[in-house]
Amino acid sequence: MTKPNLEVASPVPDHLPKHVAIIMDGNGRWAKNRLLPREAGHVRGISAVRKVVRAAREIGLQYLTLYTFSTENWRRPESEVRHLMGLFRRYCRADVEKLHAHNVRVRFIGARSGLAPDIAEIIESAEDLTAGNTALNLSFAFNYGSREELADAARRLAREAQAGRLDPDGITAAVFGGSLQSAGLPDADLVIRAGGERRLSNFLLWQSAYAELIFVDKLWPDFDREDLLAAINEYARRDRRFGGISANERVAAFGSDDQRIAKAAVDAG
Repeated sequence: MTKPNLEVASPVPDHLPKHVAIIMDGNGRWAKNRLLPREAGHVRGISAVRKVVRAAREIGLQYLTLYTFSTENWRRPESEVRHLMGLFRRYCRADVEKLHAHNVRVRFIGARSGLAPDIAEIIESAEDLTAGNTALNLSFAFNYGSREELADAARRLAREAQAGRLDPDGITAAVFGGSLQSAGLPDADLVIRAGGERRLSNFLLWQSAYAELIFVDKLWPDFDREDLLAAINEYARRDRRFGGISANERVAAFGSDDQRIAKAAVDAG
């Protein structure tokens, strides 16, 4: 979980993660540092979202998920929550058409119940409009909490089993994952958290089981394309073993793919 060097310009690596997820933290502190109201930090955070989405589209990321509004965020002061909902309305109305024009598919993960009717309609309209797009799969975790997502999946499967439509012994990890709000999204390869904190904060707990974690001190409103690329380059340098052994160790133990092919040809001859 080393911090990437964000001071040196980063190239686009050959090996990109398939799914990048970002915890966008630090809007309030950014505003406080400038003696501004917290709302000013959220407005500036929207600008950072646009920069990062544009960069993701340009470099060819397949999946990008942004932690936009958590279930815990409802505990914030009413005025701040009202402002955040207003920003959401304006952002979607202003940007979804542009995203659609750039072949970006938009989806939302999180609870739909309890949302204002117009917000629920905005979400559904954005998903319907962009459903056929293929360039970038952009997901917003909105009214989202990973523990509640897991509990919701468990309840759904329990009801299926109780009704006799599902054998409890047939509930595999794949079946469980397919019952999550994020069903259809691949597991996260890289989770980036801006703002200096070192925790996941109830974000994609199931989906991040084997994700690389990178924590960046920069507050979210200052996060940009270069920070995204620096994190992706750090990801590309890491050796992802998934409980096995490293690539170098595999070659030492079993030889390279070319060596194994050559040996098989000799043995067959």
